[in-house]
Amino acid sequence: MSSVRVFESKDVDRELLRDRRVAVIGYGSQGHAHALNLHDSGVSVTVGLRAGGRSAEKARAAGLTVCPIPDAVREADIVAILIPDMAQPTVYRDEIEPNLRKGAALLFAHGFNVHFAQITPPAHADVIMVAPKSPGAMMRREYEAGRGVPALVAVHQDATGRALALALAYADATGCLRAGVLETTFAAETESDLFGEQAVLCGGVSSLIKAGFETLVDAGYAPELAYFECLHELKLIVDLIYAGGLSGMRAGVSDTAEYGDYVSGDRVIGPESRAAMRQILGEIRSGAFARRWIDEAQDGSKEFQRLRERERDQLIETVGRTLRQRMAWLQR
Repeated sequence: MSSVRVFESKDVDRELLRDRRVAVIGYGSQGHAHALNLHDSGVSVTVGLRAGGRSAEKARAAGLTVCPIPDAVREADIVAILIPDMAQPTVYRDEIEPNLRKGAALLFAHGFNVHFAQITPPAHADVIMVAPKSPGAMMRREYEAGRGVPALVAVHQDATGRALALALAYADATGCLRAGVLETTFAAETESDLFGEQAVLCGGVSSLIKAGFETLVDAGYAPELAYFECLHELKLIVDLIYAGGLSGMRAGVSDTAEYGDYVSGDRVIGPESRAAMRQILGEIRSGAFARRWIDEAQDGSKEFQRLRERERDQLIETVGRTLRQRMAWLQR
């Protein structure tokens, strides 16, 4: 059994946020959900945005106070940095660090920049993480429904002796403690998150789908048929896994599909795939992937854009765009 600690609503001291102001930096997927949930929980919130950003009107229309990042930081007791990873170091250096009040806390939703030393917080600051395990839209929707999404919580630096309690109070105000919050570390969250994205959720799944599609097409089957069998129906399976785990999925498919799972899955994800996963994890843990991604961003993201364009032109994508136009429920 795991020894990980799970926190619930009974574990929080709600008084910790009563007289504190939170500056939410960014108003994207995570930023808007954090800001709105905190605001609706009675927390004093300011959204810090760069001048001319398109998000300012949306935030103001939602009833939130908006101001430039330096102004938001100067007035804040907690600064939640919720902008993209590659934008964080520059914004932190130029607009957050010079204006950070002594004793103010820094909060992240992902540990990348702290763990890989792209941001070095001052010694006087609590450095905490609340990482919801969902997109921001779902986080907001579940909060409004009186529920919440699970999250991870971590403390990188406990300057005040109350860093964990502060993180839990923040997680409670965003609704996450309604579903339970698991304790972790910045290192474990960062490394496991990157591995999951690369080996399974994005990289692994994308390559598996493309390999299956191309195998059928190369064998003479129509691309449209291959698309349905290897991509379109994946949502049906993932929904079953999401709701009931692997056993729940197997209980929801046919006996033929379940038997095929048992006798064929390990032939696809065999020793070579597992060795590749270990290599990927090694590159993440050593910092090699982080350095490659940081260098890529600093070089203008040229390889990133080239890879993005290449993938958009794949046959599976062009076929899919045509087929999805017939799916009325996707056009809303």
